[in-house]
Amino acid sequence: MTAPSREPAAARITVADLGAMAARGDRLVMLTAYDAPSARLADEAGVDILLVGDSAGTTVLGLESTVGVTLDEMVIFTRAVVRGRRRALVVADLPFGSYEVSDEQAIESAIRLVKEAGADAVKLEGAGASLSRARAIAAAGIPVMGHTGLTPQSAALQGGYRAQGRTAAAARRLLDEAVALERAGCFAVVLEAIPPQVAAAITGRLRVPTIGIGAGPACSGQVLVWHDLLGLLPDRPPKFVKQYATLTDVVRRAVDAYVDDVRAGRFPDPTHTYHMPADELERFETQLRDRPTQGARRGGDDSAG
Repeated sequence: MTAPSREPAAARITVADLGAMAARGDRLVMLTAYDAPSARLADEAGVDILLVGDSAGTTVLGLESTVGVTLDEMVIFTRAVVRGRRRALVVADLPFGSYEVSDEQAIESAIRLVKEAGADAVKLEGAGASLSRARAIAAAGIPVMGHTGLTPQSAALQGGYRAQGRTAAAARRLLDEAVALERAGCFAVVLEAIPPQVAAAITGRLRVPTIGIGAGPACSGQVLVWHDLLGLLPDRPPKFVKQYATLTDVVRRAVDAYVDDVRAGRFPDPTHTYHMPADELERFETQLRDRPTQGARRGGDDSAG
């Protein structure tokens, strides 16, 4: 008997692949994901990088910021995303508090995301002490992605969620930070909420790819948050977000219809129920007539203790 043919497994994208793609001028596509079904859909659409972002705190967990997300939660989200992907590179965020204390803490946290959760790489925010952390993680053999510009974990120090690098001095600082992240071993750098001219200058100076979010078209690639892209959040999205759907309205209409159907007795109908063969149903009904259920008998011998 001939064995059924199987579709060959898709080749997994690697860090080296991303560098080669960017060098050829191919635009890199990164998208956040927090569960297996979302990861599968994004992967099937051809997304190159799945970012398991600590943005899960505000999009999934109902937190006011990303600061409250724990490493244990990131492990759970990352495991789910890894189960849903076939081809894309999976990058997991190091959440606030999981790498700031020391290089050793950063390595231990990164190892958990790779060894326990199956991530291909990790991402950390900022420069400063993060340069040492990035260098240590890379030296431990774990690919690390940098992130500069608006860094949500330290947004309070940056004056809130606002664009960065809008003065010459601030722009120069971002350029220096990006170069330092590359030198520390980062295989790519996320540039968030900065003027496009600054992003273009940084991208032109780096040998590794840049991934923009609110940083203009000159970056090597772009990233958006799943819930922003699909219009799944009630709040107005940031200026740099392009919504490709407004699924909040679709979901609301669907749930409203479900509530109405249940209360009106329209759901479930015969097409949504399981049926017994007629002879088995007749036999069951005969049993009910001939032998009352135990729940129908009260008192007597059944009540003796």
